[in-house]
Amino acid sequence: MFLPEGVEWALHCGWLLSHLEPGETLSSRRMAEFYGLPPAYLSKVLKSLVRAGLLEAVTGPRGGFRLARAPEEITVLEIVEAIEGRSPLFRCMEIRQRGPAPATKSDCLRPCGIAAVMYQAESAWRNTLRETTIADLASHASSGSTNRARGWLRSLPER
Repeated sequence: MFLPEGVEWALHCGWLLSHLEPGETLSSRRMAEFYGLPPAYLSKVLKSLVRAGLLEAVTGPRGGFRLARAPEEITVLEIVEAIEGRSPLFRCMEIRQRGPAPATKSDCLRPCGIAAVMYQAESAWRNTLRETTIADLASHASSGSTNRARGWLRSLPER
């Protein structure tokens, strides 16, 4: 399975924003700076998170982004779906009905074993992401990562 880098960026930005004090914001430029990412592309990722209701965009001289809900209320699945959509990862093309010895439609009323295991795996994957929140990501981060992020945030001029 391959997820585009925008998913990783979105998750890391959610994690970083979870370290802000209540009411604070962080600009997309600063997030791009912290992770060494291209600002224009990161802005598109952040806009997707705003459209999904996961981030709030604040305008003005001290504007930027912040989480739209508490970190405990934003799941990893919501972030993945905000970037990638809700389409299934596996799409059965019923190739067993092709070729020189095709199965009949009546033989294909139920998913084959391959499709069944793929659907089961995707369900387990989505359930894990649904059960994991931004707060979980923050609590499982190393103290070094957390200290680095918080120290960097404190070093910024007033936001």
